[in-house]
Amino acid sequence: MTEKNASDEKRQLINRFLIILTKEQPQMYYASTSEIARSLYKMIKEHINRLSVEEQALVRRMSMEEIEGLLGFHAR
Repeated sequence: MTEKNASDEKRQLINRFLIILTKEQPQMYYASTSEIARSLYKMIKEHINRLSVEEQALVRRMSMEEIEGLLGFHAR
C-alpha cells in the first residue's frame, strides 16, 4: 500500500467514525477540531477489535494529532 493510499484509507476510516460520532452526539458538530479528534481517538480505541485486520493496522499507531490533521484536510 502506498503512503497516499494509506492516507486515503485512514481518512475514510475517520469519516466513518465521524458519522457515528455525530449521530450519537449531535452537539459535536459545533465542537472544535481538537475536541472531535479526541472523541474520535477514544472511539477508535474502543472499537478497534471490530475493524478488519488491515484497518486495525492503519489506526493502531494513529495519534490524536494525526486524526486532527486528517479532519482538517479535505480532498478535492
